[in-house]
This record gives sequence, C-alpha cells and structure tokens, in this order.
Amino acid sequence: MTDIIRKHTNDRMSQLVIHGDTVYLAGQVANPGASVTEQAKGCLEQVDALLAEAGTDKTRILQAVIWLDDMADFAEMNAVWDAWVPAGSGPARACGEAKLATPDYKVEFIITAAK
Repeated sequence: MTDIIRKHTNDRMSQLVIHGDTVYLAGQVANPGASVTEQAKGCLEQVDALLAEAGTDKTRILQAVIWLDDMADFAEMNAVWDAWVPAGSGPARACGEAKLATPDYKVEFIITAAK
C-alpha cells in the first residue's frame, strides 16, 4: 500500500499531497490586488517551492490547470508562464475563466507533477 503524505494541512485542505510518485498541489494564488503579471509570478514561485519540498521540480509537471478571472488577461499570464516553463517541458495544460475566491485574485494555478 502506498502512503499518502499531506503537508501544510488544515481542516479544509492540504497545499501539497504526495501519493506514490505523484505530487498534487492545491490551487496557488498570490499577491491579492496586484497585476496579473505579479500574481502569476508569485503563484509560480510558490509552485517552485512546493515542488522542491516534494523532491521534484517544474520539469516534472504533468498537468497544469490555470484559472483567470478574465480571459482578457490570457496573453499577460502566458508571458509569465512562457518565461517560467523550461523549453521542452511543457505539461498538459488547460486555462479557463472563473470567479476566484475573492475579486482580489486574478489567477490561480493547479499543478500535478511526477516525483
């Protein structure tokens, strides 16, 4: 049986869950009220830190789901994403528009990676 490891856990959720060789991150948001560029950079810094804690990195991302509060910000978010993702390591990815937890959040990243 494979253990499930949960980190940064509260009554509602865990920021990081490891099951076998798969790493799941909760939706990452950052810098409420800041620009899409600043929020996306903050989110991806958190993704880097959580993946490192799990013993992996962004070259091992399997899937990314990105939520924007306004698809008009798609190009701005993609500029940050494209600079962050290593060449040849692009994961399966989806991006859609959704109301996020508060109007101060413009972007949220949900990541699944291999160890």
